Amino acid sequence: MSTVANTPTRSWPPRGAALLGWAVLAAVGVVLLLAPLIFDLFWLSQILTQALWLGIAAVSLTFLYRYGGMTSLAQVAIYGIAGFAMGNVVHTINSEGGLNLGWTPWLGVVFGIVVAVLLGLLFGAIASRSYGIYFLMITLALSLFVFYFFGQVTQLSGFGGIRSVSRPGYLGDPITHPSPLYYTCLGCSVAVYLLLRYMVRTPFGIALQGIRDDPGRMSSLGYHVALHRALAFALGAFVASIAGVLSVWFNTQISPGSINIQQTIAVLIIAVIGGLSRLEGAWIGALAYALIDYYARQHTPTLGLWLNPGRFATIIGVVFLLIVLLSPDGLIGIGTRVWALVTRRGREAEPGTAAAAPTAEATLEKAGTMATGGPPSSGRQEA
Repeated sequence: MSTVANTPTRSWPPRGAALLGWAVLAAVGVVLLLAPLIFDLFWLSQILTQALWLGIAAVSLTFLYRYGGMTSLAQVAIYGIAGFAMGNVVHTINSEGGLNLGWTPWLGVVFGIVVAVLLGLLFGAIASRSYGIYFLMITLALSLFVFYFFGQVTQLSGFGGIRSVSRPGYLGDPITHPSPLYYTCLGCSVAVYLLLRYMVRTPFGIALQGIRDDPGRMSSLGYHVALHRALAFALGAFVASIAGVLSVWFNTQISPGSINIQQTIAVLIIAVIGGLSRLEGAWIGALAYALIDYYARQHTPTLGLWLNPGRFATIIGVVFLLIVLLSPDGLIGIGTRVWALVTRRGREAEPGTAAAAPTAEATLEKAGTMATGGPPSSGRQEA
């Protein structure tokens, strides 16, 4: 028995999959780091940079859903609050509205994030005692409230938005020199991802997941359920506020139309397309959305009234429906299935894997069969 128990086994699936996973991750990292040398200016600016800051906005929603059980439709409103707060206090050129206080860009960034987090904490406190469809509807109502507030209070938003918002000098022109802004978005994406991965492993994150699964039991154990949910919402607001700052730097302006219901639905679609089960799905969905946006608008043929480049919403809706039907977990789910297929084939292709690694239970069962002429009986079966 000791010989059988100590028999060395081939472990291609865990070890080989880990090596393959690290190789894929390294390849993606190299492509992202060398993107300015690989892609042209349009792709770098309009596809990759946009996908990065949209992914940050979507991952705030994914985090709340995956680890808090909260489907929030207020993330766009929160990043709009951050953008408007920053746009009002920094210097603007030829602005039709806004306070135009002339603060430095970095001080404006801090101010915008702080305002967004505080209001996000307030929103979380309002919605933290509701669940399911009620939570979703409350956050949708808050999103619409923010949209109409900035649409009507022109002293803070202007008649056409706040334009030519001052940015840090190193960013330059995001159209002709997109590399600085791209690397800024990439660095923020990595920082946000690492922050969220760390938070879900802390006692707060573990308690939040327990509240997601059984809030009644967590409350009986002494946890303040509403407070935990409100704080989680504030963390999601912090992430969304970073996306708001980057969106203003990307567009060089912000208007009430930037945070309307269409944009709210777009961020939700991005999160669902990528997959709500993993944080990485937010950026995968954002990249898919940016690609569909570009190719649908540029290369869709005109076939009567039902199909033309202006039917982007219809096209993204059809793609969204197909992805959800094929994989309810989005593109992450498709990738997981492909990964499982690769590792299974690798295990089957490993020579002598099954024969070289018999388990102790299989060996004992075979020995019992040979001795008694039939399968050995277990105590559970006799009972």
